[in-house]
Amino acid sequence: MAREEDAIEHAVEKTVEAATAGLVPPPRAGTFSPFRYPVFRAIWIANLFSNLGGTLQGVGAAWLMTELTPSHQLVALVQASATVPIMLFGVFAGAIADNYDRRLVMLTAQVGMLVVSAALAGLAYAHMLTPALLLAFTLSVGIGTALNSPAWQASVRQQVEPHEIPQAIALNSISFNIARSIGPALGGVLISIWDVSFAFAINAVSYVGLIGVLLWWKPAPRPAEPGQAPKRAILPAVAVGIRFCAGNGPLRRLLIRGFALGFSLAAYQSLLPAVISGTIRGTELDFGLMLGLFGIGSIMAAPFTGSLRKKLGLEGILALGTGMSVFALSLVAEAHDILYALPAAFVAGMAWVLILTTLNVAVQMRSPDAILGRCLSIYQAATFGGMAIGAWVWGAVADWQSLSFALHAASVFLAVSFFGLRLVAPLPRPGEGVVKQT
Repeated sequence: MAREEDAIEHAVEKTVEAATAGLVPPPRAGTFSPFRYPVFRAIWIANLFSNLGGTLQGVGAAWLMTELTPSHQLVALVQASATVPIMLFGVFAGAIADNYDRRLVMLTAQVGMLVVSAALAGLAYAHMLTPALLLAFTLSVGIGTALNSPAWQASVRQQVEPHEIPQAIALNSISFNIARSIGPALGGVLISIWDVSFAFAINAVSYVGLIGVLLWWKPAPRPAEPGQAPKRAILPAVAVGIRFCAGNGPLRRLLIRGFALGFSLAAYQSLLPAVISGTIRGTELDFGLMLGLFGIGSIMAAPFTGSLRKKLGLEGILALGTGMSVFALSLVAEAHDILYALPAAFVAGMAWVLILTTLNVAVQMRSPDAILGRCLSIYQAATFGGMAIGAWVWGAVADWQSLSFALHAASVFLAVSFFGLRLVAPLPRPGEGVVKQT
């Protein structure tokens, strides 16, 4: 155990040439340069359609819950059920991603989510879903996401050259947010002209393309690090990852900040369906429009995240995202008409991508390849765990007081926690803890 931890701590320089050598001539890095790599391009396109399907399912599940129950907390738990598995199982998924072929891990997760989503579509079509069943299915899809995510994010190093990893991460974020801009509006239309079962069925079909690309992709084996210990059982491997993140100052502070931000940001995502159907008295089309503007804001902010990060630093860009989120939460809390709520959706989307992309890049660039999957899964467990707990808490607060009170409380907590943690858990300085990529 000590030998492995020593190797991880002191031999962090990695090489991925075996995975990417000869793919393309070394181009000048730019925002869209990772698209030069055929594997990255194919996975990105397939993942875009998969993300689109996932967005349709998320819209359908959230809106269906508002029709099944008047409880704000149950509506908020739809969001929580999608993120709880990342908190509970994500760390183990990271160890699996480090110990096994990441392509096969992703393939297994995609097939599992296809089966679950098809079953959900069938039960919705038969009008057999209850609040408990709906939460169970969204929880099951969340488990698949938890298994897939660390392997997918860590596999970026097998798809592009090391110096283009930040651009590849940003493009993956853009893919997700393109789906978030198109999917909600499309989901609202589908639900209005048919019902939620159609949205669920499209999501099931959307997994097929990514499964096909993963079957086609044959990545070179990841190079073994000199002195690296043999693969360990899952629990000892998880323990190694947790000890490394806990003992690494820059990573530990990033995890703390991710949890706090996720806890507050969850209020917007989890309570929005209740705000639209209740306070604003809108329709599923209004809900789709709000989510679509959220995605458009995310897309517009994503290309500028890298340059802003260089100018403002980690702390500065998160301060900007936090301020924008406070504005969005406060505006939604007071809006009683969809027209007044629309700017909040756009600003919230921009803030979302500024915050989460910045944290993701910061964690990736400070994580050794040997435990990259575990580091990413621990980060996701912290951030999305904060979102899951936040969704439950803010939903309970909304039932206790009101939607407006819960949203205002979340904005106040977000501002106070940001300034407090800036003092006790400052983000890493430029270059601090960064793993050199060769």
